[in-house]
Amino acid sequence: MEFTAKQIAEFLNGTVDGNENAAVHTFAKIEEGAEGALSFLSNVKYTHYLYTTKSSVVLVNRDFVAEQPVSATLVRVDNAYESLAKLMSLYASMKPGRTGISSLASVSDKAKIGKNVYIGPFAVVEDGATVGDNTQIYPHVNIGEGATVGADCILYPNVTVYYGCKVGNRCILHAGSVVGADGFGFAPTPNGYNKIPQIGIAELEDDVEIGANTCVDRSTMGRTIVHKGVKLDNMVQIAHNVSVGEHTVISAQTGIAGSSKVGAWCMIGGQSGISGHLSIGNKVNFGAKTGALSNVEDGQNIMGYPAMPYRGFLRSSILMRQLPEMDSTIRELKKEIEELKAKLESK
Repeated sequence: MEFTAKQIAEFLNGTVDGNENAAVHTFAKIEEGAEGALSFLSNVKYTHYLYTTKSSVVLVNRDFVAEQPVSATLVRVDNAYESLAKLMSLYASMKPGRTGISSLASVSDKAKIGKNVYIGPFAVVEDGATVGDNTQIYPHVNIGEGATVGADCILYPNVTVYYGCKVGNRCILHAGSVVGADGFGFAPTPNGYNKIPQIGIAELEDDVEIGANTCVDRSTMGRTIVHKGVKLDNMVQIAHNVSVGEHTVISAQTGIAGSSKVGAWCMIGGQSGISGHLSIGNKVNFGAKTGALSNVEDGQNIMGYPAMPYRGFLRSSILMRQLPEMDSTIRELKKEIEELKAKLESK
């Protein structure tokens, strides 16, 4: 597939600086550009690569001002990064999808399979399960009894959707991810821990993407719910009865403990943790390694453990670096005070 700068600009409602007939057939990072490639510039740290890149076309923000001659054709758009995502989505959608059920797959006669579905070798679809139209089920996927997977989904190898759980439309589940494993529920007794049956479900709404080896546990009762548009990175843990609000994004190695509720449009940095039974508001931003031990109101920017306002964390970090000198000063002052006290007592 090949597109000209003019066609790209028309698709993105942009304008062309340079040769509108410059053609591209692939994508490349701006520092690794080659003839026939399309690149983008949205971070000013990479501006110097624009003047040396070999890419044929580069997406830039509409207000970008070049300080040196540029050999590549520029397509000016409102948001270069967002426009790149649109182009890559268009490119991916034009690739023909797989269809057909492998003879090595195990698909129950009691399952409902939609149109144009692909089910790869050694995948299992159990009794009463439903798979929507155009969904791609890769090898070694297991869709449990009575589970539902919507239309236009992609389930990569070794994904497991446990019995009774639900996956919406246009969801992407990466390799090794699990929807509906038991929540971590145990009752202590004098002889050990008794397992509390987890009789609820886990549900992903439409347009959710979860990364490799991420787990969304089923609820003790009711449901664990990941609302529409949420994006979970690799190795994220969503515990039982958690609710994650619409369009929230959560980075790798983050864990959310049971029964906590996270609002919409939050951004949670990597290796963060949220204690159980908390309420996190809408549009809350967590810096990396943040640990929330109490409720957080809407619109907060927090960081650190225990979590604190971002600016307070920066001030505390500065003080932490000064602690050795402060300790030395305190010891000297303490010594001087003891010497003054001794002199006063001797009079």
